[in-house]
Amino acid sequence: QVQLVESGGGLVQPGGSLRLSCAASGRTFSSYSMGWFRQAPGKEREFVACSSWSGSSLYYADSVKGRFTISRDNAKNTVYLQMNSLKPEDTAVYYCAARLGRHCSTSLNEYVHWGQGTQVTVSS
Repeated sequence: QVQLVESGGGLVQPGGSLRLSCAASGRTFSSYSMGWFRQAPGKEREFVACSSWSGSSLYYADSVKGRFTISRDNAKNTVYLQMNSLKPEDTAVYYCAARLGRHCSTSLNEYVHWGQGTQVTVSS
């Protein structure tokens, strides 16, 4: 069992930056690929970024490519999402998720463990 706790959300102005963290419990963190998803009010949850178990393979949604960076530190059981050049349309609750297996997926249905989410609001 893996428990995930996100942190780092908040209110930021357009063009600003935030770094989200997701701390995982358990000793098998490196057995999981990790993903970040987000859900805006009235919209479905959508894929943002994911990392393979080693961090060597990374994938991004087109909407965040070049602005967001996912990374992980297996020694600290933590995955990060660095978000730069934030836009109002990035406003959402951001969730981290764990998928058992080395390779990550853009499909939320393949992730078995989810955090509680952290709110990101981009507004002037």
